Amino acid sequence: MRLRRRRRPPDRPAGDGTVLETRYWEAHDAELMSAGLGAMLRQLPALVAAALRLAWRANRRDTAVALGGNVAAGVFTAFGLLATSEVLASLFAGGPTPGKLRDALPSLALVAAAAALRGVLLTGAGWAQARLKPQVERAAETRLFELTTRVELTAFDDHDFHNAMRRARDSGVPDSATVVEMTVTATTGAVGVAAPAVALGLLHPALAPLLLVTAVPAGWAALRVARLRYAAFHRLSTARRRKFMLSDLMAERLPAAEVRAFTLRGFLLGEYGRVAELEQRVQVDVARDQTRTKAAGDLLTGVANVAAYCALGGMLAAGMIPLSVAGAAVLAIRAGQTSLTALVQSVNRLYEAGLYFGDYLEFCELAAGRVPPPAAAAPPAGFHRLTADRVSFTYPEAAAPALSDVSVTVARGEVIALVGENGSGKTTLAKLLAGLYRPGAGTIRWDETDLAGIDGDALRQRISVIAQDHTRWPLTVRENIVMGRPVQDDRLTEAVEAAGADSVLAGLPAGYDALLDRRFRGGHDLSGGQWQRIAAARGFYRDADLVIFDEPTSALDARAEHALFERIRHHAAGRTVVLITHRLASVRMADRIYVLDHGRVTENGTHAELLRHGGLYADLYRLQASAYEQAPDTEDGVEAAAVGQEVS
Repeated sequence: MRLRRRRRPPDRPAGDGTVLETRYWEAHDAELMSAGLGAMLRQLPALVAAALRLAWRANRRDTAVALGGNVAAGVFTAFGLLATSEVLASLFAGGPTPGKLRDALPSLALVAAAAALRGVLLTGAGWAQARLKPQVERAAETRLFELTTRVELTAFDDHDFHNAMRRARDSGVPDSATVVEMTVTATTGAVGVAAPAVALGLLHPALAPLLLVTAVPAGWAALRVARLRYAAFHRLSTARRRKFMLSDLMAERLPAAEVRAFTLRGFLLGEYGRVAELEQRVQVDVARDQTRTKAAGDLLTGVANVAAYCALGGMLAAGMIPLSVAGAAVLAIRAGQTSLTALVQSVNRLYEAGLYFGDYLEFCELAAGRVPPPAAAAPPAGFHRLTADRVSFTYPEAAAPALSDVSVTVARGEVIALVGENGSGKTTLAKLLAGLYRPGAGTIRWDETDLAGIDGDALRQRISVIAQDHTRWPLTVRENIVMGRPVQDDRLTEAVEAAGADSVLAGLPAGYDALLDRRFRGGHDLSGGQWQRIAAARGFYRDADLVIFDEPTSALDARAEHALFERIRHHAAGRTVVLITHRLASVRMADRIYVLDHGRVTENGTHAELLRHGGLYADLYRLQASAYEQAPDTEDGVEAAAVGQEVS
C-alpha cells in the first residue's frame, strides 16, 4: 500500500534569480509543519498496515506478542476498573466495617489479579517490542542494501534516484523501526483510552463523555508541545549540520594539518560559536514555549476536571449513580487522560516517521525497477575478442551524449590504450566494456555474444577494473588485495610484486595484516602512490580475462610509473588489457591506441602511426614532450632531445 502524499512545496527562488531545489532532508518540512491531528488520523490506517507488514516479516512471534499483549492488557484494565467499582460498593455499603471488608475481598482479589495479569502482559509486550525494533531496522536496512548493490550503475548518476536513496537510507531506515514502535505505542494508548471509556459506559452511559471532556486539554497540550519540538528541530537542522561539519574540521585527523598550516583555529571557533549561540537561543525559547503550553494544558485540564467532578456530584445528588460508581469513574478518567496524552504523542511521532518510512517504501519500489533483468546466459568459456560496435551512451539528465557511435576492437593478449583530453569519454567507454553500463545504442560483444544477454555478476567475475578513483577500503592489506576472493598465497605474492607493492609491505610491521585506516587503533595511512600500488595489486590478483587500468600511475613517481607499465605489459600475456592514461609517453608500448575527442573515436593505430598521422594524438604528445625541453647540456635536455627526435 502506498501512503497518500501531499504535493512537495515548490522550489524556492534565490535572491539572484536562480532556483534552489528542495534538499533531500527537507522533503517533508511543509507537511510536518502544517499537518493537524485530522491529517494524521487520515494517514494512520495506511501507516499502521505498512508497519505491521514490515514487523510481521521481521518476526511474527514478537509482533503478535507486542500487539496481543497490549490489547489483552487493555481488557484487564477495563475489568479491573469494573471490579474496583464492586470493591467500593462493598466498602460504602451499610453495616459493620469487618463485614464490609469481608464482602469486598472477592472483588479486591479480582482487582489484584487483573492488575497482576495486566502487568505481566505489558511486561511481555514491552520485551517483545524492544526485541522487534532492532529486527525491523535490520530487515529494512538489509532490503535497502540488497537493492543498492544490485541496481544498474547509471542509477547512481541519476539525481532523483540518488536523493531518494539518501532519504531512504538516512531517515527511512531508522524511521521504519520508529513507525513499528509508534504503532505498538499508539495501539497501547488507544487501548488505554478505550478500556476506561468502555468501563465508564458499562458503569453508566452518561459517564463516557466525561472522559473526552477531561482528556482533550491534555491531548491538545501534548500535540502542541510536539509541534514546538519539531519546529525547533526544523529551525536548527541546517545549523546542526554546520556544527557537525565544524566539529569534524576541528577534531578529525585529515584536516588537522591544514587547520594549523592556515591558522584556522580562530576562524573555526568563531563559526562554531555563532552556530552554538543560535542553537542555545532556540532551545531556550522552545523550553519557555513548551513550559507555557504545558502550564496552559494543566490549567485547562484542571478546569475540565472540576467540571467533570461537578457533573459527577450532580449525578450523585440526583441519584443517577451510586458513590462507588463515582469513585471508579474518577479512577477511569485519570487513567484515560494519561493514555490519551501518550496516544496523541505517539500518533504525532508515527505521522512524522511515517513520511520518511513512505520514502523508504517508495525507494524500494523505485530501486526494484532499476535492477537489471536476470540474464540466464553465462559468458563464453573462451575469450578471443571484445568488440564495441557503434556504441552510444548518455548519462541520466545529461544534455549531450558521453559517447557517440564508438567502435573499438580488442583481441585476447593485446594491450590497447584509450587517450584523450578530460571529458572525452575514456572512462565511460571502459565501463561499457566492463559491463558496468549498458549502451543506449549499439552492441558490445564478448566474442560473438552480446553482453546485454550475459549475467552481469558472472561476467564481472572475469573482469578486473582498477578505477581512477579507486576506493581506499578500511581493511587489512590482504583484504584490500583479494577483495573477498579465496586467499592464494602464491598468487598474492605474485600480484604484490607485479604492482611494486612489496615495498609498501616492507614498511608495515604487521605486513599483510596491517589495517589501512588510521581511525582505528594500530591502523596505518598510505600515501597516494602507495595506495595506487595496492590498487594495482588488486587488479593483478584477480585472474581475469579482461583487465582495465584507469590512470594507474597518476600518483606514482617517474621510476615507479615506468616499472608499473612494464609489469602491465608482462601481465597482459594471455589476457586483454585496456589502459587509460594521460601520460602519453607511457602508451608507446600499447598494441593499439584509440584517441577519443568529445565522445567519438577520431584516430586509432600504433604510437608511430599516430605520430605520422599528425592528428590530435601527435599534438598532445608533442605538447607533453615540450615540457621537458631545456638546454642541450643538461641531463633533462638529453632526454628531451631523445623525445623530440622520436616525435620528429
